[in-house]
Amino acid sequence: MAERAPRRAGRRAEAVGMAVGVLVDALIGDPRRGHPVAVFGRAASALERRLYGDARHRGVAHTAICVTAAAALGGLAAGATRRSPVARAAVTAAATWAVLGGTTLAREGTAMAELLEAGDLDGARRRLPHLCGRDPSGLDERQIARATVESLAENTSDAVVAPLWWGAVAGVPGLLAYRAVNTLDAMVGHRSPRYVRFGWAAARLDDAANLVPARLTGLLAALAAPLAGGSTGRAAAVMLRDGHRHPSPNAGRCEAAFAGALGVRLGGVNVYGGRVEHRPRMGEGDGPETADVRRAVRLARAVAVAASTAACLARWVGLPRRGRARGDG
Repeated sequence: MAERAPRRAGRRAEAVGMAVGVLVDALIGDPRRGHPVAVFGRAASALERRLYGDARHRGVAHTAICVTAAAALGGLAAGATRRSPVARAAVTAAATWAVLGGTTLAREGTAMAELLEAGDLDGARRRLPHLCGRDPSGLDERQIARATVESLAENTSDAVVAPLWWGAVAGVPGLLAYRAVNTLDAMVGHRSPRYVRFGWAAARLDDAANLVPARLTGLLAALAAPLAGGSTGRAAAVMLRDGHRHPSPNAGRCEAAFAGALGVRLGGVNVYGGRVEHRPRMGEGDGPETADVRRAVRLARAVAVAASTAACLARWVGLPRRGRARGDG
């Protein structure tokens, strides 16, 4: 019992810190310069230049070093603050703010809605790369709206629900390790001649890290559907029916739930730097219109609030451990 008291105090300090980090992200979003994730990205790129080779084992080494370093940094921070709940809360708040991207995501979605509402297609095309990697040059208003809604759905999981899930499970090391995994996937995990082998490990690890969070995102989107003018039952039904059809094992769950919640159809032809992909249709009805972009932003924000609340409570209470009742004697 005496040994558990410090652990409980540290866990609860982390719960408070996560809540503070969420509030800081809500107030200021991402910094324009010197973002910690950008610093990690530069370090990962420098390591890539030393390790790169068109082989899976080199990518495995790159991913293992980067993720282990991030997790170890979190572990050192947690260890250094184990005797001070205030310091532990401060470190957790900083880590939470650094890994979250929900406020910036919602701002980008709102900015896109404003450009589309003003009829500024050229401005919307220039802005779209802030949200996703598809080629915006030939997209019309409805295609841009679809790209925005799909990006909001997927990134609500990647930038909000997943880091909070791993923070609830593993504290500061979980927060930093997840962001390292997701950043590496964005850097080297995409399919291209350079990264088809080297990026394999980063892509597969990202799939594994998002397996639970993506489905939680879909569940929360279904529960929050009435806030976006939709139906929880319909959103859940579309997620169960269509979510597995997406080529990603995770993104499809998020996109299908958003499609059902908004009452729209997602999927279709996407162009990425000259590479054409045909995505399966998810949902029913027509593709999103400009008005649906604001509804998607509202849904994403509702999911973020629910996920933040649940993660902080889960960290405060703690996950059940096998044998705890037996140890209490």
